[in-house]
Amino acid sequence: MGCDGGTIPKRHELVKGPKKVEKVDKNAELVAQWNYCTLSQEILRRPIVACELGRLYNKDAVIEFLLDKSNDKALGQAASHIKSIKNVTELKLSDNPSWSGDKGNTKGDKYDDLQRARFICPVVGLEMNGRHRFCFLRCCGCVFSERALKEIKAEVCHTCGVPFQEDDVIVLNGNKEDVDVLKKRMEDRRLKMKLEKKFKKPKAVESASKSDVTKESPGSSKVKGLKYEETSLNSKEKKLISSQKTAGTNGNSSGKISKSSSGTTKRSIADSEESEAYKSIFTTHSSAKRSKEESSNWVTHTSYCF
Repeated sequence: MGCDGGTIPKRHELVKGPKKVEKVDKNAELVAQWNYCTLSQEILRRPIVACELGRLYNKDAVIEFLLDKSNDKALGQAASHIKSIKNVTELKLSDNPSWSGDKGNTKGDKYDDLQRARFICPVVGLEMNGRHRFCFLRCCGCVFSERALKEIKAEVCHTCGVPFQEDDVIVLNGNKEDVDVLKKRMEDRRLKMKLEKKFKKPKAVESASKSDVTKESPGSSKVKGLKYEETSLNSKEKKLISSQKTAGTNGNSSGKISKSSSGTTKRSIADSEESEAYKSIFTTHSSAKRSKEESSNWVTHTSYCF
C-alpha cells in the first residue's frame, strides 16, 4: 500500500484539490503581441500593417490570407474582419537607435533584454515594447505614444502634418474595452461607407442624365429649328412643284392643242414653192392622181394603190 519505511506524506499528495489556473506570463505575452505577426506568428518585418482593431501584421501575410481562403481557421479568426487590403494601414515606424537586434547574441552567451524594442515614439522617445500605450493615425499611418498625443494636443499629425480627427486614432494592442470601442467604430464606419455608395450611385446617374439633357437641349432646339426650316422648305418645294406641274399640264395641253391645230392646218405640197420634180414625188401632186376611168372599182385604205 506504500507509506512504509518511515515516509510521511503531505496532505496535497494524498488529497487531490482543484487545479490551479495557469497564468500567462505578461512579459511573454507582450513580446508576442509587439514582436510577432498576429496572423502568421512570424517576427514582424517591414512593411508592417495594422488593422482597424489595432493588431499588427506582416503585409505579406495579409495578402496571402486574402488570396488563399483555405488558411488555418484558428489563425483566420484573428483576421476575419479584414475583407480587403484597404482595411489595413501601413505603419510609419521610427527605429530605435539603441536596438541592435540579434547581432550581438549570435552564440547565445549574452543576455537578451526583452524590454528593448525595435521602434520608439518619434515625439517623446518611449520604446514600443508594450509597457506604454501606443496608437497610430488611420489617415497617414504615423505611430505615436498616447502620452505624446495627450501632452501635445493638435489636430495635425506631428510628423507629416496631415489633419486628423478623434476617430482616426487607433490604439495598438489595446485591452478588451479598447477593442470593443474600435470594433463599434469600424462597424459604424463601414455602414456609413455603404450608405454613401448607395446614395452616390443614383446621384451619379441623375447628374449624368442631367448633363445629357443639358447637352442635348441646345441641339434639340437646333434640331427643332432645322425641322421647322425643313418643313417650310418642303412646303415651298411642294408649292413650286405643284405650280410647275400645273404649268407643265397647261403647257402640255397647249402643245396638244397646237399640235392638233397644226395638224388641222397642214400645208399641201402643191401650194409650196418647191420644184415640180420634187412635188411629183408626193401623192398630192396632179401627176399621181387618177381619173375615174383609170381608177379601179374597189376602194383601198391608201389612195395611191392601183
